[in-house]
Amino acid sequence: MKIGFIGAGKVGFTLGKYFSVNGIEISGYYSRSYDSALEAVKFTGSQCFGSIEELAAASDTIFITTPDSAIKDTYLSLIGHNISGKQICHCSGSLSASEVFPEIKEKQASGYSIHPLFPVSNKYESYKEIGRAYFSIEGDSLHIKNWESFFLKLGNPVKILSSSHKTEYHAACATASNLVCALIAESTELLAKCGFTTEQALCALEPLISANIGNILKTDPVQALTGPVERCDCETVQKHLNCFESNDDRELYRSTSLKLISLAQKKHPEKNYSEMLRILKNS
Repeated sequence: MKIGFIGAGKVGFTLGKYFSVNGIEISGYYSRSYDSALEAVKFTGSQCFGSIEELAAASDTIFITTPDSAIKDTYLSLIGHNISGKQICHCSGSLSASEVFPEIKEKQASGYSIHPLFPVSNKYESYKEIGRAYFSIEGDSLHIKNWESFFLKLGNPVKILSSSHKTEYHAACATASNLVCALIAESTELLAKCGFTTEQALCALEPLISANIGNILKTDPVQALTGPVERCDCETVQKHLNCFESNDDRELYRSTSLKLISLAQKKHPEKNYSEMLRILKNS
């Protein structure tokens, strides 16, 4: 299987290099920016194509690794050429294959969403770490089990998704990744009021964050839970709520703490959290 890439950004770089170092043949890259494509082919040892048609002719599988907003338009440009028998893939976590690859079966091709649960942050370095990433796969049943085997052989765990669950899936990814940034930012802002610089705050929080994440991954969120909500320390939680100057910041604390009550009740079914619930709902 020869894999070609349309789009030479971080994801295209990372997957191309990851595949090539694992012995998978990369046909090459096409990009609206020729310089970006040239950079990618030098990195992966593949070929630079001057047109989508040339890349399609040289590839059995085509990964569209453009920004999400450009995937469908790129696909529509692609189907003006012969894609019969080819597999067309995108790497969006939020979009299903059917959303962005309309009428693909009429073109006698098959479409897939192949998404790594991994923050691809550096186009030259991320391929070294993506070997431990979970991959989710969604799309045409024709080759979906082959894609599952493909990634399992690379050593990646795999989950085949239904297209109806793509939104919940992507919301889960965003919650565990992006929303954590908001919580850490809130913590550093509170520590700034105590005289910490951002650098000092992050240094101080690192052992707390690392130990907590480690405990969650070793057990689960319920067993890892500690703190005033879990202890049903209503007085402390009320003081916390009072220290927020912004309604948005207070709401962030309130809404996440309400979720913590449901975890605490699972951990301590014998405890009565009604007063904690009242304080948070009425804050």
